[in-house]
Amino acid sequence: MRRLMLFRHAKTEHDAPSGRDQDRRLDNRGRHDAAEIGAFIGRNPPFPSLVLVSHAVRALQTWEIAWEAMKEFVPAPEVELMPELYGADVPQLLETIRNASVADPHRLMLVGHNPGMHEVAIALAGSGDAAACDALADNLPTAGLAIIDFDIDDWTDVRIKHGRLELFVTPKLLKQA
Repeated sequence: MRRLMLFRHAKTEHDAPSGRDQDRRLDNRGRHDAAEIGAFIGRNPPFPSLVLVSHAVRALQTWEIAWEAMKEFVPAPEVELMPELYGADVPQLLETIRNASVADPHRLMLVGHNPGMHEVAIALAGSGDAAACDALADNLPTAGLAIIDFDIDDWTDVRIKHGRLELFVTPKLLKQA
């Protein structure tokens, strides 16, 4: 069994002072939402054992703030910055997921960007909670978290529509609960 956690970066400022998209930082709402999702993860094991984070400032900030909110409850995962997650499409994300077999984590988290994160979540989730699948079909919003389980022994065996969407959570859904 393998668990994939797809965590989209939180809400950002419109423009970075440098003018580079990769340098955009989280705004106040984004910092709050990243902490909310981090706290949620901290209360709901199992936890990621390997976290792959886009090198974009907003993705790194999302992870750092989420980690701060969960670290008292969660064993420290291995964390790796991956420039290739920035702007990654479904084939690139699938390659990244399958390449995780080298480290062989049972629980892998990617912290990245849309549209790729949303598209790969939809592509991989072949079953799961109907309401969660419907909600995910619409969007993977900022600070959204999709958790997909695979009945496999190795990440190289990940296939389209073979995952089960176990959970889809967003800051908005947490407020409604």
